[in-house]
Amino acid sequence: MYIQNDTPLGGSLVWSSLVAVLPLLTLFVLLGGLRVRAWLASLIGLAVALLVAIIAYGMPVGQALLAGTEGAVFGFFPILWIVINALWIYQMTVVSGHFDVLRRSFGSVSDDQRVQAVIIAFCFGALLEALAGFGTPVAICTVMLIALRFSPLKAAVVALVANTAPVAFGAIAVPITTLASVTGLPEEALGAMVGRQTPILAVFVPFVLVALVDGARGLRETWPVALVAGLVFGVAQYVTSNFISLALTDIVAALLAAGAVVLLVRVRPPRRAEVPADAPQDTRETVSVSPGGDGGGAGAGPGSPEGSDHDDHSRDTRRDVVLAYAPYLIIILLFSIQQIPVVDDALSATTTKFNWPGLNVVTEAGKPVSTQAFTLNWLESAGTILLIAGILTALVLRVRPAAAVAAYGRTLVQLRTAIVTVMAVLALAYVMNTSGQTLTLGGLLAGTGGFFAVLSPVLGWLGVAVTGSDTSANSLFGALQVTAAEGAGLDPILLAAANSSGGVLGKMISPQNLAIAASAVAMAGREGEILRKVLLWSLVFLAGMCVLVYLQSTPVLGWMVVSG
Repeated sequence: MYIQNDTPLGGSLVWSSLVAVLPLLTLFVLLGGLRVRAWLASLIGLAVALLVAIIAYGMPVGQALLAGTEGAVFGFFPILWIVINALWIYQMTVVSGHFDVLRRSFGSVSDDQRVQAVIIAFCFGALLEALAGFGTPVAICTVMLIALRFSPLKAAVVALVANTAPVAFGAIAVPITTLASVTGLPEEALGAMVGRQTPILAVFVPFVLVALVDGARGLRETWPVALVAGLVFGVAQYVTSNFISLALTDIVAALLAAGAVVLLVRVRPPRRAEVPADAPQDTRETVSVSPGGDGGGAGAGPGSPEGSDHDDHSRDTRRDVVLAYAPYLIIILLFSIQQIPVVDDALSATTTKFNWPGLNVVTEAGKPVSTQAFTLNWLESAGTILLIAGILTALVLRVRPAAAVAAYGRTLVQLRTAIVTVMAVLALAYVMNTSGQTLTLGGLLAGTGGFFAVLSPVLGWLGVAVTGSDTSANSLFGALQVTAAEGAGLDPILLAAANSSGGVLGKMISPQNLAIAASAVAMAGREGEILRKVLLWSLVFLAGMCVLVYLQSTPVLGWMVVSG
């Protein structure tokens, strides 16, 4: 048995904190300062966390390693299990040629680039974030915008800024699932609280996109489109996350927002029907990369030899268009069926919960640490539902079994570095949480009192800016937020949720996402130029989130906080 101790160095919280922060400091310096690849930086950070746990905290070697293995396994299942199957579905739409049909379908809604930015980058990007996350929306939406004659730089900036509001519920709400796992707080309460923060952000994002495309004139002429998209998305995100299903949150919000925009444009198009295209581009000349950020993820290229006979929208039949949307409709249908009580109960019956074998850690009060309990919901998992959706997609799109299996193999190979990164980061988080390193840092931050409510979103923002993932940031800082909140007399659900909500604003400036965007528009090596275009918006939105969370921690907006 190992008993946690938050002040292992002579009972000093300050000295203990200087040691406890070493794993995070190592990870951040390697990623942000030395530009070491994410998978390698994560493994080195994990090694430092193990050394600190064993040497400074006196944790037995076996217990430290077991904590790390539990985190690594959780990183693969359910997190990566969702990402792999979601990207497999996308790969099959590319193989079958239906991704091109989908792109042209969006382009046919309006030839106004301001409207296209909202529909593709904001609405469709949110749908992609809901299904896969991990950089997929930036890669795919950037290429789609280039195909619609956006200039490379503008396409990259628009896609990055749009990839904010839906991130907290991305990949079928994996960031929330992870946050619940590392904090021990109710998943539904955390998701509902995030659903009372990010929808406010969503209202403003379409206005920024319109301004990026066409400046003040775009705002004057296209504000109804931006307002409808932001309001519908925000309301749908709030309602779905609080009253329906966390897994469906971004899917419902994205589809309703897109439908509302399409309807508005049909009834009342913007005054100026067309914004001159920035620069003619051929999609085939655009280099695309995968969501891994290390040059080895699922390709985001929009075309394929099998889809080359779809040369323009006029040749796409109604059947083609229906089939292009079919994979997303299948996913929505399956997750909707899962919400039926009888079905949910049947799936839940297969779930097994057990203590991680050999791991025996208790708090100073003698209570077992909650993170050593592992839940194996193999049939109820969102990843398994996506696997079933992928099989149905292959049947509907008539992808040959051999081609479907080959696409799955390519997905695994292309995600290999992302797989290592996610598993290593989760292992690092579990070692820190189980050994007591997180308790130490949380205790130090709790000393800031009520002001910690202002700092809370900044921690999440920093975590995502460095790791490129809201899931990773939640695994790193989730437990720390709870510890600091309890020490400062603040609501732990509020600040744990703030970690995720603040984190979404670091997505657009993370090196991984910048690399994805730059490669997708053939601007590799010019990430700094893109960063300068998005940094201000990241900071402005972050400031707004800090104010919101602070007010929610006071009686002014305290009524918005979800009770645990």
